This record gives sequence, C-alpha cells and structure tokens, in this order.
Amino acid sequence: MPHAPAPRSFPTSRPVFGGLPAVIRGLPAAALCALLSGAVLLPVLPSGPAAAQDAAAPGMAANPAANPANAPPNASRSYSPPSFRDLARTQVDTVVNISSTQAPQGATPGGGGRLPEGMDVPPGSPLEEFFREFRNRQRGGTQNDAPGGAPGGDGSAGPGEPGRPGGLPSMALGSGFIIDSAGLIVTNNHVVADAAEISVTLHDGTRLPARLVGSDTPTDLALLKVESDKPLSAARWGDSESVEVGDWVVAIGNPFGLGGSVTAGILSARARDIQQGPYDEYLQTDAAINRGNSGGPLYDAGGAVIGINTAIYSPTGGSVGIGFAIPSSLAKPIIDQLKDGGKVRRGWLGVQVQRVTPDIAESLGIDGAGGGALVTSVSPDSPAAAAGLRQGDVITGFAGKPLEQMRELPRMVASTEIGRDVPLTLFRAGKPQTVQVTVGELRNEPQQLALSGSTGAPRTAEPEESRSALGLKLAPLTPGLRETFSIDEGIDGLVVTEVDRDSAASERGLDLGDVIVEAGQEPVATPADLDIRIARAKEQGRKTLLMLVSRGGDLRYVPLPLDGRKDDRKG
Repeated sequence: MPHAPAPRSFPTSRPVFGGLPAVIRGLPAAALCALLSGAVLLPVLPSGPAAAQDAAAPGMAANPAANPANAPPNASRSYSPPSFRDLARTQVDTVVNISSTQAPQGATPGGGGRLPEGMDVPPGSPLEEFFREFRNRQRGGTQNDAPGGAPGGDGSAGPGEPGRPGGLPSMALGSGFIIDSAGLIVTNNHVVADAAEISVTLHDGTRLPARLVGSDTPTDLALLKVESDKPLSAARWGDSESVEVGDWVVAIGNPFGLGGSVTAGILSARARDIQQGPYDEYLQTDAAINRGNSGGPLYDAGGAVIGINTAIYSPTGGSVGIGFAIPSSLAKPIIDQLKDGGKVRRGWLGVQVQRVTPDIAESLGIDGAGGGALVTSVSPDSPAAAAGLRQGDVITGFAGKPLEQMRELPRMVASTEIGRDVPLTLFRAGKPQTVQVTVGELRNEPQQLALSGSTGAPRTAEPEESRSALGLKLAPLTPGLRETFSIDEGIDGLVVTEVDRDSAASERGLDLGDVIVEAGQEPVATPADLDIRIARAKEQGRKTLLMLVSRGGDLRYVPLPLDGRKDDRKG
C-alpha cells in the first residue's frame, strides 16, 4: 500500500491509568477493582424512546446503558462503543482477498528486489536497503510462496532477494469487494497493475481466476470479473458526502494475508490531498488499515461502502491510526465507466493553473485571503482558448459552483459531461466576468517537448544592460543569454542573472536563468518596464507585485514584496 510521506514525529499514547484522578489512584485495590468493574460491566436494561434513537443506525447493536437518560441523577456519564457484529456478519462475505502475479523482471541493482506493498521508496534511496533488510529479518531468512505466509510481509519474494533467484515472478496481495452478484469486484489499481495473473479468494475459501475489466491510474481504481457457479454476495454503494467527521466507520480486508479482518474507527477528516494524483480527495480514518488492506471497503455504520482503502500515513509500514480511502462519490462514477466501456473519459478545459495565495490575491486586488485558480497558461485549440480565457485570469467558479481551492477545479472539470456548455466565472483586470465554455475530452497524448540547440562559436553571455530590483539582478534577453540559459525563442522578458540570498525572491525560489515574463499582469522587456510596474503598484497601495516567471518553458506566478525583504512572519 503506498504511503504518504511520514511525519517527523508522532505524539505517544499515554497509559490509561496515568489519566486517572489522584483520588482514584489512591483508593485501596479492592475498592479500585470494584469501581472499574462497575464502569465496565454496565447492566443492559430495557429503555425508553431515547435509547431507541441510539439503535437507529443499522448494523450497530443498541446499547441502552450508553444513554445518559438511564443514568441516576448526578452520576458521571459513561459510554460504551457500539457493536458492529451485524455489519460484519452481513458484509464479510462481500470482501475478497486478491493476489496478483507480476511478470518476471530483471534483478534490481545491488541485488535488491521489490519491496513489500506500502513500503515503496525511490530507487537508490537510503531507505531502500533499510526496508529490504527489515523484510528479510521478518522472513527469518526464508521464503514462503503461500499468500500471507510471512508475518509482516506479503508472502512473496521479489526478484533478486535472498533465497529466490532473480527473474522469477513476484506477487502482490490486496483486498477487494464484490459490487455485483455476477462477479464484478472493485480493488485498487496498484494491487493488480502489470499483473500476468490475478486470482480472487472468497471468504469461504473458494479461489477463482479473475480478469481485469478496466483500470484507472489517476484514481488508483480497478474493476475485476470472476465467474462463479453460484450467486455472490454483493456490497452496496453508500454516499460518502453524507458521512460527517466523527461518524463511525468500519474497514474489512486482508491485512498481512489475514482475510476477513474487521476494524473500526471514526471518520477523522475529509478531502485530504496526499499528493498522489490530480483528483485527491481522500477520506481519512483512524480505523486500522495495514498492508494488504488496499482495495478493501470502508463502510458507514449502516453497512454501505463509502470508500476504498488505499493508503496509510506511517513511519513504520504499519497502522498508526492515519489511513486514507477514496470516497465513493469519486469512485462510483469511475467504476460505472469501467463497467460500461473498460475505460474512463474525463472532461478537459485546457488550462494550467496554480493556487491563489493571499500575497497573489493582494497583488491582484482581490478581496479576502485568496481562493480560486490562477491561469498560468492556456493550451492552443482548447475549450478554454475557444471561450476566451487568458493567462492571468482567476477562475472563481465552475458550472455554478464556487471554487474555494485550486485543486477542486481538475475534479470539477473531469467529472463534467463531455460536450456540455457550462458557465465559468472569473476575475480579470480587477472585475468579475462570466464566460461560457464547452467542456472537451481529456486525451492522454504525450507532450512534445521543444528541445533547442546550436552549433558554431558560442556567443557572449554578458548582458548589455542590467539593473537590480526586488532582490534580483535582471537583464533583457539577448542571443547570448538565451543560449547560456537554454531559453526558448518563444519566451520574452527579463532574465535573472543574480539573486540576493537574503531577499524574498530567493526565499520564494527564483533562480538564475528564470525569465520574468510579466509584472503586474503586463509584459516587461526592459528594466525600465519593471521600474514602471513597481512604481504603479506602490501608487495603488499594493504590498506585493505579481510576477509571471518562466522556467524551462513552464510558467508560474510568484508574488514578490515591493520592499524586497524576506517574510519575517514565518516561524
């Protein structure tokens, strides 16, 4: 299971008895035992209408003792967690174990093999050898070809690992759940990616071969099909939008090869962006999720699937109470498309955007702390170009919905019907506007990179005219500077030839060879142009000046303080 980057430190849990009041810690042992017994062994008595509300959530056993109405006057409130036995009993048959065999690959450099699921690190990283040694210690120096045969591992050996010659197939284990009694199964794409063979094991032990119906890498979803001589129990989709932070959730899956494992927790947070893809909107839960849970369902208290468990946030490879699931509101439309055609079609606008920070909002004269998506470039012959969108526009709404954060825009556009006309609200030149855009279809065509080179005697890189401003030394683009910094002929502006290390420009990532294309949303070609933009911004009472910066042909907006100093508010 893939991991989000691990935090530097985690708060440690405290012993239960450490939190008891001093008066309780001072009680005699017999009195303390009686007190604890009374707190745990609560009587289960018939209750009135108030307790019936406690039992309203399907799949959870009622607990009348947890109702404060049943407590005697002046008694402290106590709470006993609900039981999920009904949910587990009805849903465990819908969850399956999935094992996939990848085609043989050559041994990795240094004799290393594929790391356990969820412990992938960049090739060559110092952690790669650490995790490999950790896994070998877990195995005790032996290999076990049975799925889940090795505690703490996935029961498989990667090519080149001790005890297994390089070039043999490797295996991945995961979970999935049945969504159709005819044999359709949902799982994560990374569980079955590049698989030469996929098999599914039902809860009763029946093992069935599976074929891949379709997969979607950006959302890490896949749909499998098995043939069974009997109808299969199927889970039902729930509404992830209706579940609130603090609600109970239940995960069922195949951690470490231990099929049918049930864990419970709460929904900890919503719409988490863990930098796994352009459509990140993960649900976060503290229900225990470990390696092997990938692709398994996350249920609400009523037994409906509200998420697909996908990733954990951990410094150890095991659960630390931070797990992530793809919400059903995102997953179900993708799975429906895979079921109907085996592939996913997405809407396309044709713009590159970046986040509107408070500094950028201030430099553009936008009230508030920022929001929306700042357009850095518009693709030629795109729906955005046809609708008249321009570089520097701030998109504030799409299809009648406000755009609070930049990362919401890709999801909104991708989920919009192709060919549909939608209103797009934007902020341009200090005024709000609305344009109509016809959503196109996103195609996965490889980008053509323009590479430039030259022959003959090198030209001088010495700038003819340069000037310092806002912590930067800037010069007009000359043929020599273009060649020195490999700047494409289509880029015009002022090139950065020096950066003051103690300036805000340095702090915000500007470097030699960057090209200032615009300042204050107007082109600049000479240092005098920049001086005019700076003077105008100061006259308007602005604290920052918005720069459009090109680096290697990629454009981004960078707000620079007009005093050129670093932001002392940090830390």
